[in-house]
Amino acid sequence: MENRKVRVRFAPSPTGPLHIGGVRTALYNYLFAKKHGGDFLLRIEDTDQDRFVPGAENYIIESLKWCGICPNEGVGFGDGHHAPYRQSERKPMYRAYAEQLIASGNAYYAFDTKEELDEMRKRMEVSGGTHAYNAITRQTMKNSLTLPEDDVKQRIEAGQAYVVRIKIPRNEEVRVLDLIRGWVIVQSSQMDDKVLFKSDGMPTYHLANIVDDYTMQITHVIRGEEWLPSAPLHVLLYRYLGWENVMPQFAHLPLLLKPDGNGKLSKRDGDRLGFPVFPLEWNDPATKEVSSGYRERGYFPDAFINMLALLGWHSSGNQELFTLEELVNEFSLERVSKAGAKFDPEKAKWFNQQYLRKRSDEELTELWMPELTEKGVKADQTYIRKAVHLIKEKGNFLHEFWSLGSYFFIAPEKYDADVMKKRWSEGSSKFIAELKGAFETMEGFSSATTEVQFKTTAEKMGIPPGQVMQLLRVCISGLGGGPALFGIIELLGKDEVVRRLEKMLDVK
Repeated sequence: MENRKVRVRFAPSPTGPLHIGGVRTALYNYLFAKKHGGDFLLRIEDTDQDRFVPGAENYIIESLKWCGICPNEGVGFGDGHHAPYRQSERKPMYRAYAEQLIASGNAYYAFDTKEELDEMRKRMEVSGGTHAYNAITRQTMKNSLTLPEDDVKQRIEAGQAYVVRIKIPRNEEVRVLDLIRGWVIVQSSQMDDKVLFKSDGMPTYHLANIVDDYTMQITHVIRGEEWLPSAPLHVLLYRYLGWENVMPQFAHLPLLLKPDGNGKLSKRDGDRLGFPVFPLEWNDPATKEVSSGYRERGYFPDAFINMLALLGWHSSGNQELFTLEELVNEFSLERVSKAGAKFDPEKAKWFNQQYLRKRSDEELTELWMPELTEKGVKADQTYIRKAVHLIKEKGNFLHEFWSLGSYFFIAPEKYDADVMKKRWSEGSSKFIAELKGAFETMEGFSSATTEVQFKTTAEKMGIPPGQVMQLLRVCISGLGGGPALFGIIELLGKDEVVRRLEKMLDVK
């Protein structure tokens, strides 16, 4: 293993939109591959044709591209030496491996009908036994272990439907070394004879993923915790197929939990609490239901990725903000937690806010221009850039900029009612009139000089500056909070500020 090039895969099923837990799995695979100079590939595991959802595959590809965690090879990213990367297109190869397992005595044909399986489960339920098809119950069922060889041959030649099941040993200890959890030990008596090859001619996940990982030379399988119970079965398959010496190392990632920590994060939680659980908006082709996505909510992809990276993994220090390159350099499976990670929607917003502030004023101005143009704003680029510089310190998202800073372009028509009720008094009109007059006579009109003039006027009238500061803000912007007040005043300029103070006096 030490001499093999690191190769990892992200292998989702196209059964619906990609959950952010899946994005995190893809991210950790990507980071691990890049850290070790290896390959990261995308494989689509579409063996379950009944659950196939149109559009899901393209959604997965578009999501990875938006996130910036693009595979080296795979569906939608170019063929390497191991194409095709859709399991449905690899269908002819799986039967040979199923037959190899039968020939070695590690798998068998099973001809049981659905009704016979249901009857067995009911029978076992009455007797208090397990419902599983296993070393005990298979002895009473219709399979190549209980039927004469000629009978089995005749059934197959006659085209009777069958599945291929793995033959799990009756009493054996199966050991899995997990890079995150250490040794996982399971008694084979707790395992059942899983179906490896279905009657429709398609392999199940269990056989297909083992064959694909082997033929694609995968060295590490980094996947969600929900696959941990299947790992002992996969270890046995590697052994029975004679591939134990090249079996990949396993790492099972912790679950993403609801904000309260009670259970796995689901779409229902997002709907209930008002946050997305998908990277991109998803339009369900069957129900026509639209589910929100992080992209459409205004998240930057690098902020989204940074947030996801820290859900279940921690850096060597206290750093929270990472570029993708920094994440690659810092990432290791040793610092992935065993425990589930609680999702915090407010923390997700915080990450976006940090990335918003890191964007240059020029870049944000360019991104905001389409909305300003749509609203008929005629201001020049320099003025807009200065407004952006002030607004971005208060926003979490670009789409909030207009609600946070429309007053830079149009005088307010409404004023914060709570502030006006609390702050406006009989002396307020006199103060605003006095300040307006003082501003009119000023030569320079910088944030520093206007702040001095404000304080001087307040003190002259015997009013504590703090008592009228918020009132002045509302007169200028209509809002009770926002960026540095005197920065706003400087940018608006003397004539506009005086006009707004005059308007307030007329209103009151």
